[in-house]
Amino acid sequence: MTSKREIKKVLVTGAVGQIGSELTLALRRRFGADNVVATGRKTAPSDELKNSGPFYFIDVSKRETLEEVVRKHDIDTIVHMAAILSAVGEQKPMLAWDVNVNGLLTVLECAREHEMAQVLVPSSIAVFGPETPRDNTPNDTILKPKTMYGVSKVAGELLGDYYFYKYGLDVRGLRYPGIISHETAPGGGTTDFAVAIYYEAVRQNRYTCFVREDTRLPMMYMPDCIKATIDLMMCDVSKLKHHSDFNVGSMSFSAGELAASIARYMPGFECSYEPDFRQQIADSWPMSVDDTAAREEWGWSPDYDLDRMTQDMLENLKRKHAAGRI
Repeated sequence: MTSKREIKKVLVTGAVGQIGSELTLALRRRFGADNVVATGRKTAPSDELKNSGPFYFIDVSKRETLEEVVRKHDIDTIVHMAAILSAVGEQKPMLAWDVNVNGLLTVLECAREHEMAQVLVPSSIAVFGPETPRDNTPNDTILKPKTMYGVSKVAGELLGDYYFYKYGLDVRGLRYPGIISHETAPGGGTTDFAVAIYYEAVRQNRYTCFVREDTRLPMMYMPDCIKATIDLMMCDVSKLKHHSDFNVGSMSFSAGELAASIARYMPGFECSYEPDFRQQIADSWPMSVDDTAAREEWGWSPDYDLDRMTQDMLENLKRKHAAGRI
């Protein structure tokens, strides 16, 4: 492994997405606005994202569009957030493979040739499948997903480790659980019920959930997601035994427990349940994860539990609703 190089110029792919949009702003606060270059494929960035630093439209499956930005800004670190998520991936599996795997290969090859300091590539709890232990899912266990999104993320973890051991490229990754945020609307994931429920609670005090009431999944509030990502980026590589496949836990709850948490702060809130095709996907994923490796190797520790998250989500969404922004 080559010696650790300092992160100076960061490029974020998928910067207009749910996580990417907030992560980019956090990275700009940390490294300086001009030192974090945001990119997206076709969705227009928010005014805040566009006006706070450099932004370009690129296609990660086309090397030349990535290469142009890398050279122009002398990029030394790539945070590769561009991906097709689980629900959309099942509707368009070939697109999911092309973006999630071929796009990643483009990024890794570019980083290798430019001898970059680091590539961070998020993975997901979607790498697990029905054969995986669902309660306190181990970090190192059976990976046999039944979705194209999951298959592509397993491939991504393996590619990340391959480039680490073969070429000495510092590739890191963490398996995101469901991510909940008040900044970006749901974007095509199976865990999006846990975001949509808050929006609909504020809009009309009721929600129809697309998974069963007893469906339990690992979740994380966006501030903890951002914290985990940056903490992993900044830790000393010599402390890492794992690289592209860290479980990160925060909280696990059922859809019914989430609805009950909202009802504690919004009396009269009602939730009904009409499972669709996403139920089968949710049933193949963990109910909770063991993140001992992340806690021991880079000091991971979440700040939010369910009720603290609910209070913060509702407070922010009510403010936006009153201003006509949702």
